[in-house]
Amino acid sequence: MKHPFRIFLLTCFLLAIAGSKAEVQSQTNCDRAYPDACIPSPPPYLHCKDIPYRNFRVLPPDPHRFDRDGDGIGCETNRRR
Repeated sequence: MKHPFRIFLLTCFLLAIAGSKAEVQSQTNCDRAYPDACIPSPPPYLHCKDIPYRNFRVLPPDPHRFDRDGDGIGCETNRRR
């Protein structure tokens, strides 16, 4: 092997690219209305009890209706009455 360090760098670079592509592919089913949480677009229709996220940002349209009071925060844990 003439250039083991170059081979090492190339391998690291290729692994980094492969990892970032896998991450992007896993995020492709996320609805844009929920930019801080990866929640798929309907169907199926989801309720707060169906997802692990709380107090996340919601943008219109809100297809799952996580932001019932329209304040831009979904599945709030401390609702104002």
